[in-house]
Amino acid sequence: MFMYGNGMFYNFFDPTFLLVIAGLVISGLASAYVNSTFRKYDDFRSRKGVTGTAAAEYILHSQGINDVGVQQIAGDLTDNYNSGNKMLSLSEATAQSTSVAAIGVAAHECGHAVQDAKNYFPLRLRAAIVPIANIGSTISFPLIILGVIMSWNATLINIGILAFSLALVFQLVTLPVEFDASRRALGILREGALLDEEELEAARKVLVAAALTYVAAALATFLQLLRLILLFGGNRSRD
Repeated sequence: MFMYGNGMFYNFFDPTFLLVIAGLVISGLASAYVNSTFRKYDDFRSRKGVTGTAAAEYILHSQGINDVGVQQIAGDLTDNYNSGNKMLSLSEATAQSTSVAAIGVAAHECGHAVQDAKNYFPLRLRAAIVPIANIGSTISFPLIILGVIMSWNATLINIGILAFSLALVFQLVTLPVEFDASRRALGILREGALLDEEELEAARKVLVAAALTYVAAALATFLQLLRLILLFGGNRSRD
């Protein structure tokens, strides 16, 4: 292990690793919460008996969106909207279920389709950042390691840290996109009377839980970035 600071303590323990552990705990708790919340309200069947697929098709039609397809895909909570091929994909747990949770998730993905149709800027920005963020995440650690190997080359290390920070930028841009999609979803469900007020409140809880996973991911990435800055940002020499 590369040493920094003073004292024998640092030979055996890197205190900044606690930041990584904290990020993992936060992400794990958020994931467990969304899964438990979805399971809870997946047992809450909508009174109108509308499936996730039917709700999605209704919402798209009601918003004048006729160029988006709806398909069922494998997996659990793998629901997504692809603006590239105009396809809204619903997982098996959502597509054929008549639960309030399933309808809420389907409506959320429709919210992204509405964003796309209305040229919602944060959605466009996120799409533009994706390839850059992916490249940054891929090359960040190799650059940092190479910089350390090359006698703590400041340029390589700093570029590596900057590349990793692009992942955080992507996740920060994702937050308003996800929150806005949920806001649109609940509004459309209320206007279309697909769910009554009690059901809407249940759907809101599911979507809030899902949104927390994005907040947790951004926080975990921030903590990882902070760790990299603490470890390498000062371009310390090896003792």
